Amino acid sequence: MAKNNEAATMQATATAKYVRVAPRKARLVIDQIRSKSCEKALETLRFSNRAIAVDVEKVLRSAIANAENNNGLRADDLIVKAAYVDEGPTLKRIRPRAKGSASRINKRTSHITITVAPRKEA
Repeated sequence: MAKNNEAATMQATATAKYVRVAPRKARLVIDQIRSKSCEKALETLRFSNRAIAVDVEKVLRSAIANAENNNGLRADDLIVKAAYVDEGPTLKRIRPRAKGSASRINKRTSHITITVAPRKEA
């Protein structure tokens, strides 16, 4: 049982909440880095054309820093164990339309979570 607890503590997580991008768009970028080494994931994000790649890169760098500072792991040995996007609260706005009517605009937000772990563990 002690090995399972020890293994769980050797991974590091970082989360960005309330990011102003639709989760569907963020998942396109997150799916590209899942289960890659951290070096490859950072390289993929650096050359991505999507605007959300900047925010995902920040979260990944934060997770790597958490692993180095809190668990004493080396960045070279880390891989992206889990990466997912959850839906945050939706900002509801109104747009005026013809004949005095209105339509709703949903401004969606995302919660981005990335977990990194040593290569042998994941």
